[in-house]
Amino acid sequence: QVQLVESGGGLVQAGASLRLSCAASGRTFGTSTMGWFRQAPGKDREFVAAINWSGGDTTYAGSVKGRFTISRDNGKNTVYLQMNSLNPEDTAVYYCALARLRAPSLAATRYDYWGQGTQVTVSS
Repeated sequence: QVQLVESGGGLVQAGASLRLSCAASGRTFGTSTMGWFRQAPGKDREFVAAINWSGGDTTYAGSVKGRFTISRDNGKNTVYLQMNSLNPEDTAVYYCALARLRAPSLAATRYDYWGQGTQVTVSS
C-alpha cells in the first residue's frame, strides 16, 4: 500500500514562489513515475508535471512550462514541485500521484495512488 502526503501549499501574492513536497510511503516510489495535478474550483483536474523513476525524464503542461520544476529525491521518497512566478490562474488544490510506470504520463487514469491535496492560493 502506498500513501502520499502533500505539503507546502499556502496563500501567496502574484509573482511569488512556493515549493510543494509529496512524501511517499511504501517500496514502489523509487521505480515509479510521479505526477502533480491540480483542480481549481468548478474545473476538472488537470495535469501539471510528471517525472520518471530516475528523474531523468520530465514533462510539463504548457501553462506551467518554464515556471514550474518537478524533481525527486528517491533517498527521501519525496517528489517536489517548485513553482515560480505564480499567478492567480495557478490557484487550485494540488495533488501528487504515483503511477507504476517507467515513463511519465499526462493521463490521470494511469496513476494508481493519490494524495489528499494541498491548497495553493495566489492573490492578485
